Amino acid sequence: MSSCPIQDFSLLQPGFVDPEQTSPFWNNKADNAWQLTAATMVGLQTVPGLVILYGSMVKKKWAVNSAFMALYGFAAVLVCWVLWAHRMAFGKRLFGIVGKPGLALSESYLLSKSTQGCFPMADYVFFQFAFAAITVVLLAGSLLGRMNFGAWMLFVPMWLTLCYTVGAFCIWGDGFIQKYLIDYAGGYVIHLSSGVAGFTAAYWVGPRHSHDRQNFPPNNILHMVGGAGFLWLGWTGFNGGAPFAAGRITSLAILNTHVCTATSLLIWVSMDIIVYKKSSVIGAVQGIITGLVCITPGAGLVDTIAAVVMGVLAGLVPWYTMMVLHRRLAFLQCVDDTLGVFHTHAVAGSMGGLLTGFFAKPSLLRMMYPDSLYGPGFLYAISDKKLKDGLKQIGIQFAGAVFITLWNAIFTSIICYLISHIVNLRMNEEDLEIGDDAAHGEEPYALWGDGEPDFAVILAAAAVTPA
Repeated sequence: MSSCPIQDFSLLQPGFVDPEQTSPFWNNKADNAWQLTAATMVGLQTVPGLVILYGSMVKKKWAVNSAFMALYGFAAVLVCWVLWAHRMAFGKRLFGIVGKPGLALSESYLLSKSTQGCFPMADYVFFQFAFAAITVVLLAGSLLGRMNFGAWMLFVPMWLTLCYTVGAFCIWGDGFIQKYLIDYAGGYVIHLSSGVAGFTAAYWVGPRHSHDRQNFPPNNILHMVGGAGFLWLGWTGFNGGAPFAAGRITSLAILNTHVCTATSLLIWVSMDIIVYKKSSVIGAVQGIITGLVCITPGAGLVDTIAAVVMGVLAGLVPWYTMMVLHRRLAFLQCVDDTLGVFHTHAVAGSMGGLLTGFFAKPSLLRMMYPDSLYGPGFLYAISDKKLKDGLKQIGIQFAGAVFITLWNAIFTSIICYLISHIVNLRMNEEDLEIGDDAAHGEEPYALWGDGEPDFAVILAAAAVTPA
């Protein structure tokens, strides 16, 4: 992490405002500007990125509901984050796995020096909120097309509180594995947890309507590609913001992110052509996502050649689990994971965490975490004759994946059980046949339902329009 050098204010003349009031010595303006930019880019991945992606990737009758689930999740997480969740994830320890709940609203707190980086605490709160929000919305991808919106409204704050804050505190805060587990930007905290929790919640909510499950074409492929584009380019802030400084690790992480993603896309499309004799735009989008997810745990900690290798595996392994293994295993078949979040996030995220334990370069680890206890990547442990240290780090990466998986599976189940005693988790069958109009009284293309203008709506609008 970068230090915070004292700035020289000796040239200021009398009459200027006290610089300590506007820019204290610890505030690095370049880091501050970059962190706010990175946080905004992560926010754009969700709104509009995932809002557009979800709204266009589902069947037309679920476009509004799917986009609205993402929009609501983003807003609800922000309110919960500043009221109690931020300090549970990054505050003082309550137990070994979670911090004390508390407000992140006061001027004295938000304008003080951040615990990470050389900028105000408000930057850190906002950046970490954007991470929390996208995690919840990624999870929603498993539940599209059937979850009762009222149940989703309860699910978001409960899951944020009982699941996300625990993973963030344990790995990034002051938790019991923070000093040992390598997770650069959220392969475990964000992607493994959202993939496992989404799959678990999908089990409890139940499958989509049988007709939807058999026939669920995207309603707008071009918009889907646009949403994926927001996700891809926004990952510049996702992995570029993790060092909390505009330094060398930031630059490497951004390059590695895009190299891995491009490689994964090419591999996924190639597999589609080899096996199905036809390239698929939906497949390309899945390849983008798995590449982004796989590189995230080690983006600034591995060489770029390792990022290429990770991209190859990110295109191959999730493709196999989604396109082959999923169809052969009854366990996977019995859970209706609408957008395959388990494969694109749980599989790719856990694989990225293990590969980081293999490829993490000691010099980059020291640059990023000068006071850490992280062992070298297994590849470098072999060359440096520190095999025991390399095996230990791989073991820690595996144990961390098991912990995040079990915690999210258990507590997501508890949350769904509790909510089911308040409201129905799933929409009723009649509403499932209708979709958006039943859930919200709205349709995505209101004036052009089936290719014909709705003259009743047009005439009604004209009647109330002033002359």
